[in-house]
Amino acid sequence: MDRARIKKRIGKVLRGLGYPDAELSLVFTDDEGITELNRRYLKRDKPTNVLAFPMAGSEQPNVETSMLGDIVISLDAALRDAQECGESLEETVDSLLVHGLLHLLGYDHEGSRQEARRMAKEEKRLLDMIARPDTAMSGLDKG
Repeated sequence: MDRARIKKRIGKVLRGLGYPDAELSLVFTDDEGITELNRRYLKRDKPTNVLAFPMAGSEQPNVETSMLGDIVISLDAALRDAQECGESLEETVDSLLVHGLLHLLGYDHEGSRQEARRMAKEEKRLLDMIARPDTAMSGLDKG
């Protein structure tokens, strides 16, 4: 995994969400590691692709602390997801990062269809945003 690429993309997402100074912890593990966390904290004895542990509980984060929480991604599951979807591992990891980050911010796709649609719409917006090249300097006169 390209750490610089991930850091740049997550920074772009955080700015797009209005949290430019926020921090988070990101852990990459395997199916065994994520199964242990899933079992211990969510009482689900199986692997998953991403887990999010918000610092603020289920409410919006307290931005004064700047720490949003932890995102844990199973690279084993991400690789399977990428192969199933016909996309690169990097694209799948981007999706999982955005999904986990939205969970840190209080989004929940399991509560209702309306919330699931709201979260999916925001995921798409953020993934479209990070897929676009930075254009901050384009069109500016450099003379």
